[in-house]
Amino acid sequence: MTNDTIITTENVAKSFGEVHALKGVDLEVSAGTVFGLLGPNGAGKTTMIRILTTLLGLDSGSARVAGFDVVRDAVQLRAAIGLAGQYAAVDENLTGHENLEMVGRLYHLPGTEARKRAGDVLERFGLSDAANRSVKTYSGGMRRRLDVAASLVGRPQVLFLDEPTTGLDPGSRLDLWALIRELVNDGTSLMLTTQYLEEADTLTDRIAVIDHGSVIAEGTATELKDQIGGEVVQVTVADREQTKEAAVALEGVGGELRVDEEAGQVSIPVGFDGATSLVESVRRLDGVHVKLSDIALHRPTLDDVFLSLTGHAAEEDQDQDVPSGDGSKRRRRRGGKGEA
Repeated sequence: MTNDTIITTENVAKSFGEVHALKGVDLEVSAGTVFGLLGPNGAGKTTMIRILTTLLGLDSGSARVAGFDVVRDAVQLRAAIGLAGQYAAVDENLTGHENLEMVGRLYHLPGTEARKRAGDVLERFGLSDAANRSVKTYSGGMRRRLDVAASLVGRPQVLFLDEPTTGLDPGSRLDLWALIRELVNDGTSLMLTTQYLEEADTLTDRIAVIDHGSVIAEGTATELKDQIGGEVVQVTVADREQTKEAAVALEGVGGELRVDEEAGQVSIPVGFDGATSLVESVRRLDGVHVKLSDIALHRPTLDDVFLSLTGHAAEEDQDQDVPSGDGSKRRRRRGGKGEA
């Protein structure tokens, strides 16, 4: 690990019985950046976070965080990191201040220092006015901010955020994005897992796309988009009931279609002949009497990258078995909360 590298993994593998959650993953994260692990539920993102935060052992390979080996130096490492998981891990019967003060005491801070840090973090996260209220009275967005605040009481060098905005409304999500940017500006290094492609595009300096336990692509958001090249035709039908009909008509115009029936949209990667493909799309849809509310030609997005790499959308619903922490399985639906 070089001086400017804060996280490194080499050939990390982890299995739960016959389920191979991680299959020899290599990662390198530079200090002072946001590194995104992007992938659907069940891809292996949370398993990697658990290994890097000493909550789960690895089967083979090695990993170091902030200069500490995740196995040999687990005790020292825990004092250098913070973790906010997929669910707010706060006690709703305590006040916001009491929750953070308790976290400070768990870090073995003296009582006075724990109280001071609790107050400082509450102020930073815009929760001072609610500091003495029971957490059960907090909104979902406030609880999520309190959870991230708790992960900062120990002033970690590295912060791990596991799908931090899952379940938040758009306003609360934007607020948390702003807080993440502030943390990075102050020198904190972050590893972020997310299913939300817009989130990865907005926040991360570098992204690893992980699927079925393996890293299938890595780079900046721009680099990943450039791998596809060309342009994308996106049509929105006036009547969402005609979305499938539109998709059938557009087969063969370009690459593999992405269909969003809820939004009534069909997207087609068309290479570098976008204008011709746009005209052909309109001609075909007119031929089957599908009316449009919008049609556009744009550069590839991370959604297009993910579809190209994996053959499915990042938030596509799909039932699957996911290993729990004890190696047993639980049934999850892609697009929900939690993954292996």
